[in-house]
Amino acid sequence: MKISYLIYPDMTLLDLVGPLQIWNNFPELDVQIVSKSMDPVTTDARMTVLPTHTFNNADELPDIFFIPGGMAGTDRVCRDQETLDFVRRQGNAATWVTSVCTGSIVLGAAGLLEGYKAATHWAAMPLLSEYGATPVNERYVIDRNRATGGGVTAGIDFGLALMAEITGEAFAKAIQLGVEYAPQPPFDSGTPQQADPEILALVKQRFAEVRTSQSQSVTE
Repeated sequence: MKISYLIYPDMTLLDLVGPLQIWNNFPELDVQIVSKSMDPVTTDARMTVLPTHTFNNADELPDIFFIPGGMAGTDRVCRDQETLDFVRRQGNAATWVTSVCTGSIVLGAAGLLEGYKAATHWAAMPLLSEYGATPVNERYVIDRNRATGGGVTAGIDFGLALMAEITGEAFAKAIQLGVEYAPQPPFDSGTPQQADPEILALVKQRFAEVRTSQSQSVTE
């Protein structure tokens, strides 16, 4: 099983680590952490991730190609033609083309979601339509060989679901038990439908401010 993980500055760490932790249990695993260069990549959690490969030497035929999201980083990636060209090459060659959170927006910007159902973070859902995808408000969506997860924590659900598609449900259930994935959140505030109106308004404002700041930094 060859898995190619794209990483980029300001990506969301848990978007990457959730699926990676689950998929680390695939047999005969070959993992590549791919970036534009071999420089350490800083995530939105202030932890750095070290690439193992660059665009120039990454495997050209991965079984799974995966992109994490990132509230601040995705906009920049979508404006980076070199990265989009790499995403397009990988997406056209991979057996499975996958993402979590706003990673699906990068797939869309590379032209890889047109005509497909897809999930993303709730705040980015309208963007999917702009790239010809059909937005689906689910924790994960598998449409043919496209598998996309919702926001951040959905990466674990997404990772297990795709593992079940590839290896069978029994194997995926065993991995779920091994990582003791039995979530019991302390609050029912994990979706816009569940959140109190004032909490929802606060988070929407925060996302809007980050988007505005990011757009300004790109144009300067």
